[in-house]
Amino acid sequence: MFSKTLLPFLSIVVISCNANVPATDADTGSRKKQATTESDNPYTIIASIPLPDGYKRIPSDSNSFATWLGNISLKKNKVVYLFTGDKKENQDAQFAVLDISIGNKDLQQCADAIMRLRAEYLFDTKQFSTISFADNENTTYQFSLPYTKQHLHDYLQRVFGMCGSASLSKQLHKKGINDIMPGDVFIRGGFPGHAEIVIDVAVNDTTGKKIFLLAQSYMPAQDIHILVNPLNKNLSPWYEIEDDIITPEYAFDKNELKTW
Repeated sequence: MFSKTLLPFLSIVVISCNANVPATDADTGSRKKQATTESDNPYTIIASIPLPDGYKRIPSDSNSFATWLGNISLKKNKVVYLFTGDKKENQDAQFAVLDISIGNKDLQQCADAIMRLRAEYLFDTKQFSTISFADNENTTYQFSLPYTKQHLHDYLQRVFGMCGSASLSKQLHKKGINDIMPGDVFIRGGFPGHAEIVIDVAVNDTTGKKIFLLAQSYMPAQDIHILVNPLNKNLSPWYEIEDDIITPEYAFDKNELKTW
């Protein structure tokens, strides 16, 4: 894993997306003063986020998960909100915020957000029978008729309550980081655990070197957001392939990449 000397680069020392992150002062109950990133986001969709010189996005089929992810709309404001409507205390982790609802319950956390994106993609491409997730006891939750958005969202509420990083890690398949593609997931399953989705990938025409974007939700349930790169501000929000993938609120080993 990562060296202890890198810990200061993490804006928050986090064990898990399932760990409590208090939003109020323990003594007074008053909400802590929150730093905000109020500036506008000029990019309309994920695929419009600019690339470093010499890089091109990896081509993908029009019906692929990669293409679907690239067309997700981004909010004009960069602020990350919690399910309560309050601003997340740490406003330094995000580059942009996905225009996808959180709901009004503390359910759509790290792995849940990834399952949400995968389910929405399969629904939009009419692959209804493949929308299926399993809990940690291997009980399967299969999407069924009626194939409506409301039923999908009701179904996902149940999935979010029963499944998490531990179960999703079991459902996914290990993948080598050199083959990284949009839709892959860095995941550490368990109690605690965390997961972040690879939401875009580009390759250098000359060297073949790949870079990628990461997105996460967290605990408490919050807007899904694209992460900045805290160790390379010149490359940010893009990440290079490294032994340790150090993100603003978590760190993964490169061997923790998985796919569907």
